[in-house]
Amino acid sequence: MNFWSTDTVNERERFSFWRELVCKMVFSISPESPHENFSGRITAWNSGSLRFATCETNGYANIRTRRDISSAPADHYTIYLQLRGQTLMEQCDQSFAFEKNDFFISDGREPYRAALSDDGFRAMVVVPRTMIDWRAPWLCRRPLSKLDPNSPYVDLARRHFVHLVSGDVNEIETSLLTDNVCNLLALAGATDIPPNRLRPELQMTALLAFCRQHLHYPGLSPQFVAENFGISVRTLHLRFGTLGQTFGRWLLETRLDACRKALRDPLQDNRTISEIAYSCGFNDLSHFNKAFRARFGMTPGEWRSELSLNTQ
Repeated sequence: MNFWSTDTVNERERFSFWRELVCKMVFSISPESPHENFSGRITAWNSGSLRFATCETNGYANIRTRRDISSAPADHYTIYLQLRGQTLMEQCDQSFAFEKNDFFISDGREPYRAALSDDGFRAMVVVPRTMIDWRAPWLCRRPLSKLDPNSPYVDLARRHFVHLVSGDVNEIETSLLTDNVCNLLALAGATDIPPNRLRPELQMTALLAFCRQHLHYPGLSPQFVAENFGISVRTLHLRFGTLGQTFGRWLLETRLDACRKALRDPLQDNRTISEIAYSCGFNDLSHFNKAFRARFGMTPGEWRSELSLNTQ
């Protein structure tokens, strides 16, 4: 993991430091001169063919020209998440303003201009083209894509992405999380494609996201899910079979995990165990208690009390 900052650089030399070391050597871009009090910080690291970075600046614009592309070919896509401030991005004949929590995907083969606001802070993941092309050909038809921030897939992808760029994940987790983020963003862009026509991998991601969103619903069943996706119950069971689990086993374990987490959540101290169980989709407390003990080796009350004892 590499970290560069202008904090320790003489004020007059900050932008030249940033231009030569960060922009040209690391990202092969050509920055425009900012205002006098420029400052910037960036953390970047690699994992196999993936590149990650978080970048914080107080306002400037960078350009990737045809000359930059010819000197450092970029057969990749960059996935950005705006964490704070705003980015104004122009690429080919498209122009977007990206606000906090917006996801956008840029084609590395095309020139662009990106202007960051004074409090600009964004995270990015550079992925090989194949990771987007085969999942989401609908995203490949335009060089710059802004994804609907209200999509349930984007909300879940955002949580995964923030964890991913924290750097607090091992190489295997990095690969799995990146795959998952790409699947979710592909789904977010598939607004005109029926769920039953998605590739099996994307359909499985959509199924899991749907089930997690409806975890609280006691009537969450194979029939209910299959009908919402326009697939047969047999196909649904085949999809869950790729996880090495049945639908029923996955649902029970996911609900138990949600209850276990909620019982240790300080923000839910005022809720009873039964309220938490019902909110996670259980409608039989006896069954819930038995299943919880079988899974975790203690009752829900013992699990919650153990935290109280440890914090005294």
